Amino acid sequence: MREKFENVTLVCKANVYYGGKVTSRTFYLPDGERKTLGVFLPGEYEFGTEDAEVMEVLQGSAEVLLPGENEWKTFKAGESFSIPAKSSFKLKNVEVFDYLCSYIKE
Repeated sequence: MREKFENVTLVCKANVYYGGKVTSRTFYLPDGERKTLGVFLPGEYEFGTEDAEVMEVLQGSAEVLLPGENEWKTFKAGESFSIPAKSSFKLKNVEVFDYLCSYIKE
């Protein structure tokens, strides 16, 4: 798990969802790759995706219902999960869930 990124371009405006219970900041690597760093406060959420995503758990844990699946899976710090493009996933957590999201252009 990476601890820092060098030479990035940071978008100052926050991405704010669910009344501030989910927030993130977008940044770009030197090669143009887009990523977000964010936090989910305890709750239940559903998000849609445009691009494919890989979510890396930095802190905390959450149960995730991935597209096309019937069973919730638990992901904790040091683990990751993938979400296909143009789909949606559900996430529920009882503690702060800190994450890094990488967007995959297909």
